[in-house]
Amino acid sequence: MNLLRTIPVSLRALSRNKMRTFLTALGIIIGVGAVISMISIGQGAKRAVEARFNSMGTNLLFVHAGSRSYRGRHGGGGTYQNLTPDDAKAIQEQADAVKYVSPNVSTRAQVIYGNKNWNTSIQGVGAKYLEIRNWELEDGIFFDENMVKIGAKVCILGSEVNENIFEGADSIGHIIRIKKIPFRVIGVFKSRGESGGWFNRDDMIAIPYTTAQRRITGRTDRIGSIDVSAVSMVRSVEAQEQIEEILRIRHKIAPGAEDDFHIGNMSEIAEGAAESTKILTILLGGIASVSLLVGGIGIMNIMLVSVTERIREIGIRMSVGAREKDILFQFLTEAIVLSVMGGFIGIGVGVGTSKLISHFAGWQTLISAGSIMLAFLFAGSVGIFFGYYPARKASKLDPIEALRYE
Repeated sequence: MNLLRTIPVSLRALSRNKMRTFLTALGIIIGVGAVISMISIGQGAKRAVEARFNSMGTNLLFVHAGSRSYRGRHGGGGTYQNLTPDDAKAIQEQADAVKYVSPNVSTRAQVIYGNKNWNTSIQGVGAKYLEIRNWELEDGIFFDENMVKIGAKVCILGSEVNENIFEGADSIGHIIRIKKIPFRVIGVFKSRGESGGWFNRDDMIAIPYTTAQRRITGRTDRIGSIDVSAVSMVRSVEAQEQIEEILRIRHKIAPGAEDDFHIGNMSEIAEGAAESTKILTILLGGIASVSLLVGGIGIMNIMLVSVTERIREIGIRMSVGAREKDILFQFLTEAIVLSVMGGFIGIGVGVGTSKLISHFAGWQTLISAGSIMLAFLFAGSVGIFFGYYPARKASKLDPIEALRYE
């Protein structure tokens, strides 16, 4: 039987009971729509995570102080303040896989300007902090190496601090007080749009780390951590190994002994996060695919009913020369047409649902041609798989018995 002749015949057969056809296709429509929308949510989450890590710099490494043991008792990470400005200088000079280094000193303090005050995070950092963190300024300038060297009392405001203290007015050149010490505002960070979590980068003030040591913490021999930027993401692991070797030598750590510092590699964290979102996408797509299987069962059920209702028709077709494969092909085509029609409508439902989720829930979604093609092919496969048994049953009917059927 010719395909071009079979499809119109199949459409006429399906149109005899439009409501039943629609309800049968509804399972495929919902299944395809669910697969596309769930995959788009997962891929959108992956894109959002990648964008967040890219904004921080995937070649970024963090060096933190480790834990200290005393008489069998182990402190937590960071309890042993053993990092020094000389450690940061050694990393910069000796590690050829390292591009920039920024010693960090962190604390919290009350900031006062006129009759306004705000409690925020104070980050003492190096002159290359902007380059390392892949950050930009909204206004003003960042402090340079000379300002760091002399311990200048200058600061860069986070966008949230700037808004709360100056309420949108120009803050450049004004004097604020941090722990009663006057600091001149020379710049404002561009907003990262982050809130909540353990650290909001918009709610902070950056000052030279030497100023933080001398004026805020009172400890000039210690720093809290070191931010490091590798020359490239490819060499970030090499940079990590070089830093480990340099610090082990400087801290006189014996071979086989535990490090008294910890290095976090942003590229490894980013890869882990990407893998997690990939698993999430597969999980969401797998859950949504269950509805496609349910739709396939609906197709099988309705095709079995259709075969029963059309036994005499099948007998007449066989009596005028239709072969088994012609009957098989006709009913299988009906099942495929039903699933493909549902697939087309389901694509529209899935795309529309993804856009609605993005608009009303504020979630980032990403609709890809691959997810649409996957859902559509899956719908077609469901039609073939679940339509084959009813079609084969119809083709195996005995013509004489079929003609006698009432």
